[in-house]
Amino acid sequence: MTHFPQPHPSRRAARVQLGASVVAAIRLEDGRHAKAKLQSISATGGLLQLPRSLGNGAFVELAFQTQSGPVRGMAEILSPIRKTADGVFQPFRFVALDDDDHRRLRTSLDHVVDRSWLGKSSVLNVPRTI
Repeated sequence: MTHFPQPHPSRRAARVQLGASVVAAIRLEDGRHAKAKLQSISATGGLLQLPRSLGNGAFVELAFQTQSGPVRGMAEILSPIRKTADGVFQPFRFVALDDDDHRRLRTSLDHVVDRSWLGKSSVLNVPRTI
């Protein structure tokens, strides 16, 4: 079954800052592949650091590794928010996740949020590649 993440109308989903420690694999609509660094993630989307921007509104398949296992889902690319010498920061929102992928994402996010409540590290402990 597929999960369609919906933002809460009055409460923003908790963000986890990753500090570019997680590599995300992207498959574009035309079949081309790209790699990005995942800067932050939430249950509804995240922020990528890319060498060059992707088209606003593009639908992509996005995959990355968490401590709970791989997460793969469909995402919509949003307008770039900042350009740097190393590339561009571009947000995305999840539009569809398989139930197992959604569970792995939620489990990883909940683990990090629980650890930060206890005053421990808030960095997601995930391998650097898929």
